[in-house]
Amino acid sequence: MKRLNQFIVKQNWKRFFGFFLLMWLSVNIVQALLTEIMPDEAYYFLYGENLAWGYFDHPPMVGLMTYLSNLIFNGNMSVRFMTLLVRFFTLFIIWKLIDEKSPTPKKIILFFVTMASMVMFTAYGFITTPDVPFLFFTALFLFFYKEFLKKESWRNTILLSLAMAGMMYSKYHTVLIIGLIILSNFRLLTRYKFWVAGFFALILLMPHLYWQYSMDFPSLKYHLNDRSSNFKWAYFFEYLPNQLVVFNPLTFGAVIYILVKHKAHNTFERGLYFLTVGFLTFFWLMTFKGHVEPHWTVACSIPMIILIYRHSMSDRKLMNFVKKWIAPSIILIFAVRVVLVTNWLPEKTGFNGKKEKCEAIESVAGNLPVVFTGSFQNPSNYHFFTQQESFLLSAVNSRQTQFDIWQKELSYQGKPVFICQKSKGRSQKYNIDGRIFDGYKTDNFQSVNRVKIEYYVDKTEVYPGDTLDIHFNMYNPTKMDIDFYHPEFPVTCKAICAINPLKGKKGKVTFTDCLLDKPIDKLSAQTCLTGNIKTVVPDLPPRDYQFAITLDNTICAAKNSDFITLEIKQK
Repeated sequence: MKRLNQFIVKQNWKRFFGFFLLMWLSVNIVQALLTEIMPDEAYYFLYGENLAWGYFDHPPMVGLMTYLSNLIFNGNMSVRFMTLLVRFFTLFIIWKLIDEKSPTPKKIILFFVTMASMVMFTAYGFITTPDVPFLFFTALFLFFYKEFLKKESWRNTILLSLAMAGMMYSKYHTVLIIGLIILSNFRLLTRYKFWVAGFFALILLMPHLYWQYSMDFPSLKYHLNDRSSNFKWAYFFEYLPNQLVVFNPLTFGAVIYILVKHKAHNTFERGLYFLTVGFLTFFWLMTFKGHVEPHWTVACSIPMIILIYRHSMSDRKLMNFVKKWIAPSIILIFAVRVVLVTNWLPEKTGFNGKKEKCEAIESVAGNLPVVFTGSFQNPSNYHFFTQQESFLLSAVNSRQTQFDIWQKELSYQGKPVFICQKSKGRSQKYNIDGRIFDGYKTDNFQSVNRVKIEYYVDKTEVYPGDTLDIHFNMYNPTKMDIDFYHPEFPVTCKAICAINPLKGKKGKVTFTDCLLDKPIDKLSAQTCLTGNIKTVVPDLPPRDYQFAITLDNTICAAKNSDFITLEIKQK
């Protein structure tokens, strides 16, 4: 009879947990269906349509997720279905990580309250980003790491390596996760099976590493170099407020209390402490290299949830704080989620109105491919909401994206397109049902973004008004000739001096004209031209500037060469 009663109690808590888990899934399904697709999600939808072992910005897992979602559904679910499924299993794994020996309905409610109070963790239950699979594989990694600590079997070794590979295929922050776990437990470095797990994970990662190598490591260059900028105190001081928003100020406060008041009980929990403190500290230090996106620390959500749950069981003050403060905060988070499924927010916030804007552009462009400049979000949105072809031309003073790898514009050289951009004397301002945009049609499109320029400057320490003598090699790797005297898109050579060239208008960019030693009529396909350029150093305040040579075809000045440092001195 006693065993029967225990069995009934066990089944009851499982049903109770299953009910909450399904209820949470149901809420996320409704949210996913009714909340308009975010611009980045539209970008990842394109990933799924162009499967590869890697992408400019991220590893390939998020592309695989949207690919699988699109096989089954249309509309929002073509991007978000796998996110809903992955989040369902992520929550289950985190519950297993807690390893509650005597679950009760109250304890299950505590778990879901803690989880639901995490703002960004909650958002990634229905919004598709690389963080979604990263959180799943992080939870899986921690689960198998815990099992590995109990028993260093070959089964746990292989499963640990699979989780490592899954994390790396999701997000490059994996290096930080593994590194912090090693720092929390140096004995791992004496366990040969841990080395085997890492080696096997590296083998599984080889297709992605080869993709990076074949593409000249675009992700590495972007994340380690292009995203860096000059230090600003604003980046440093905005970090903590941003983290309060990411994790919920009340939940974040509870975690700080735990870190100060309680010590880790065992090796695994010490790893949770290291992950939390390490992630938050590392990215705060990264503010010295530039702006840090608030959500980069979202992986901390998993150790935070586990720590709050565990210590609430033994700390009455903490439990009361969860009940009186953290739990009620969920109402505000839920209210925000309700607002997201409405049209109450202004369209400029980016949470709605994108579909109508894209359809307005389509009403003018028709079936023509649409050319955008600036942000990758615009062509991504347009393709997702209209299913029409679109692409981006990156400028020299804007960051490169996956569109620079796809190079879709090469398929439309000499063909009609619609250019969605303001151009003096050519474009027209349209107002379609209140959606305003500029653009114009052309029957003979020409771009210069794939031309490569190598150059040598005779001096890098200069004064305003100095003349720079530049020797250059200009190579056209495409199969199309480039007409420098094109009737619609003539090509001119310019020099650029900028403080932060990849910050767009905020980068304080100055263009100057270049004088070629001999005019270029045509740059033939797959040929290289050699020559000399003269340009005058602009009248700019003394400091170091980023200097490059660019070709401008009236749509945008393309990134045709690398930047060098040019020091402008005071006369």
